[in-house]
Amino acid sequence: MYKRILVATDGSTLSKKAIASAIELAALSGAELVAVKVTPRYPQSYFEGSLPLTATEVAKIEKGWTDSAQKVLDAVVKAAKAKGVNTKAVVVKSDIVSDALIAAAKKHKADLIVMASHGRRGIKRLLLGSETQQVLTHATVPVLVLR
Repeated sequence: MYKRILVATDGSTLSKKAIASAIELAALSGAELVAVKVTPRYPQSYFEGSLPLTATEVAKIEKGWTDSAQKVLDAVVKAAKAKGVNTKAVVVKSDIVSDALIAAAKKHKADLIVMASHGRRGIKRLLLGSETQQVLTHATVPVLVLR
């Protein structure tokens, strides 16, 4: 059925449910799992008059984000390994999560993307956007959305 499943995580409780489902699906179909966590490229300030960050400070912040993402992904790898699923953990740096997930799916030749949706509506959806909706709209492989 599936050979390689990409599962997106942000470390939230909701994404943990998507991870559990992706692991089960991978175990049932004998697929490899690619767990992806997207982190920002660099800190951005939206406040006028804020203090600029030095290159050292930017590097320290980015390392913190990467280390945090790796901890989330290590938990996915551990859970998948317990179910006998071969898993690759990937930290991707990007300011646009949906584009990063679609690019990762192409790069790793995933034939399914599994991700969670918070199900926001109305003004919250307008203000916060929907990464899931963007992936659904632009991905060239099937997307399984869990809520």
